[in-house]
This record gives sequence, C-alpha cells and structure tokens, in this order.
Amino acid sequence: MGKTALFAGSFDPLTNGHIDTISRAAIVFDEIVVAVSTNTSKQSLFDGEQRIQLVAEALCDFPKVRVIRHTGGLTIEMARDVGACALLRGVRNVKDFEYEHSIASMNKLQAPDLETVILLSSENYRYLSSSLIKEVAMFGGDVSTLVPANINAAILQKFKDSAFKGNKITE
Repeated sequence: MGKTALFAGSFDPLTNGHIDTISRAAIVFDEIVVAVSTNTSKQSLFDGEQRIQLVAEALCDFPKVRVIRHTGGLTIEMARDVGACALLRGVRNVKDFEYEHSIASMNKLQAPDLETVILLSSENYRYLSSSLIKEVAMFGGDVSTLVPANINAAILQKFKDSAFKGNKITE
C-alpha cells in the first residue's frame, strides 16, 4: 500500500502556491487527496460544487492527485477514511507556522498515528493567498499568473457577472 497525504482546505480559489505544494508533495507521497472544504469564517467566491469542479479541472494532469469534498467533521477522521498517513500543510510565514503548529499539535493529540507534514512555500509564492487573489481580482487587478488558467477564467466570469457595489460584490 502506498503512502497517502490529505491536503484539506477551502481552495477559494486554488492558487499556484497550492499547486506548487501539491506537486512537491507528490515527490514524497504516492497519492495526494485534496479535500475541498468550506471555511464558514470567510465569504466564498465560489460555492462548494464550483470549487470542487475548478480544483479537479486544475489538477487533472496530476496522476497522483484525487479531489474530494470535505464532508465536515474533523480532518483527522477524513484522513482515516481515505487511508492517509499524513496531513499535508503549506506554510508561507511565521504567522502560518504558529497557526499550523497549533492545529498539528491538536491533531497529534487526537490521532497519534497521523503525521502532519509541513512544506515551506517556495519563495515566489510566500506572499500569495486566496484572500489576496480575491481582493485584487475584485478591484480589476490581473491575477492570471497566480492561479491556473481555468480558475482565472472563472474569476473573470464571476466578477463580470457581478455588480461592484462599494467594497462588496453582489450577484
């Protein structure tokens, strides 16, 4: 049996930084399961179904990657369900590290047999976040070099179909 890592996140939207983390992890793991979840503390650009479709399309050329819906509940339970031996996380900076360290410690308490593998972001993606992508795109900035082509097209369409009202997008 191969080694599987679970990479869970909202991926709203998936960025080239996420893809970099996935492609580097594919060197270490036999399979990467990308679990698309909903972050209830943030306003989503795309709904759950759209994100799953966009992520799956963006990652279709990665033979070691499988995209699934995060069904809720503890990520460690999902990791067990997919047979993962590790949780994959990307860290851009000290703030990310502190947050991920706390989560990894709690996960280790809950599931001692499950490791958290943290990959440091490549230098050219350390500043990149989904929130930043959304904000720049909302104000008409070009994010085409920061996200996969299919996601850039979806972002452009989303903001074309939306009405800009002050600091909020309404549909």
